[in-house]
Amino acid sequence: MKRADLPALSIFATVARHGSFRGAARAEGISVSAISHAVRGLEESLGFRLLDRTTRSVAPTQAGRRLLEGLAPALASIADAVEVAGETGHQLTGTIRLSVPRSAAELVLLPLVLAFTRHHPGAAVDMLVEDGLTDIVAGGFDAGVRFGESLEQDMIAVPIGPRQRAAVVGSSAYFKTHPIPTTPNDLADHVGIRRRFAGGALYTWEFEKNGATMAVAMQGPITLNDDGLIVDAALAGAGLAYVFEGQVLANIKSGALVRVLEDWCDLFSGFFLYYPSRKLMRPVMRAFIDCIRNSPR
Repeated sequence: MKRADLPALSIFATVARHGSFRGAARAEGISVSAISHAVRGLEESLGFRLLDRTTRSVAPTQAGRRLLEGLAPALASIADAVEVAGETGHQLTGTIRLSVPRSAAELVLLPLVLAFTRHHPGAAVDMLVEDGLTDIVAGGFDAGVRFGESLEQDMIAVPIGPRQRAAVVGSSAYFKTHPIPTTPNDLADHVGIRRRFAGGALYTWEFEKNGATMAVAMQGPITLNDDGLIVDAALAGAGLAYVFEGQVLANIKSGALVRVLEDWCDLFSGFFLYYPSRKLMRPVMRAFIDCIRNSPR
C-alpha cells in the first residue's frame, strides 16, 4: 500500500458511511468528482472493487466490507491521536457520533446531550436514531446505546439513567369491550399492538413477578416498528400496547390510557452507552463519558 493511499482510504470509509458520493463530498468538503476519482484510484491500486454503484446509492462489496472492518478502528485511532495531540486545555471542540434507539434518545439521552453541549459550546453531537443493532465501529460511530443483554463483550459500557420498567396500557374505549387482564395468561383474550424489530422479528411481551417469568406472543391486526405510533394506536383504541413506562406516564395520569398488569412489570437494567476500548480517546469523547458517569441515575 502506498503512503499516498491513506487519504483515499479515509474517503472510501466516508462514502461507505454516507451511502453516496454526494454525501461523502459534503462531509469531506470536496467535489463529487474528486471523491469518485479517489475511490476509483484506490480500487485500481488494490486490484478489486470496493463499492457496488447504482444510480441511487453505493454500498460496499464483500471485499469492501472486510476492508472497512479493519479500516474503521484504524482511522478512528488516527483521528483520536490528532485530536489528543492538539489538546490545549482550552474549550473542547469536535463532534461525537452516536447510534441510539429512539426509546433511549427520548427517555434518557437527549437531556444529557443538551446539557453537555450547553456546558461545552464548542462540542457537537451527531445522533443517529435507529432501532437496529448497528456495528458502531464499521459505521464510524464513537459510541452507541443498547440494553445490557445485547452489548458486545469487547465493548466498554457505562450505564445511562435509571432502571427501566415496561407498562401495558389500553384506552378506556378499548376496555369497554374487553375485560381487565389480571395475569399475562388473560392476554390470550386481548388484541395486542405488535412491535417489529428492525431485523424483522416480532417482540414477545415479557413479564416477571416474584421470580416467575412469562413471555406472551400477542396477536393483533396492527404491527408497527415505532413506539410513538404504538402509543398513538393504543390511544385510538386499537388494542393493548407494551411500551416503556416513561413513554406513557402522562397519558396514564390524564386518564387517556389505563394501565394493567402493573404487578407483572418489574424493574430491569436500563440503557448503556457503549464504545470500543482505545489507547487514546478524544478529549470531547472523554468529557461526554464523564458527563454520562456523573449524571443522576
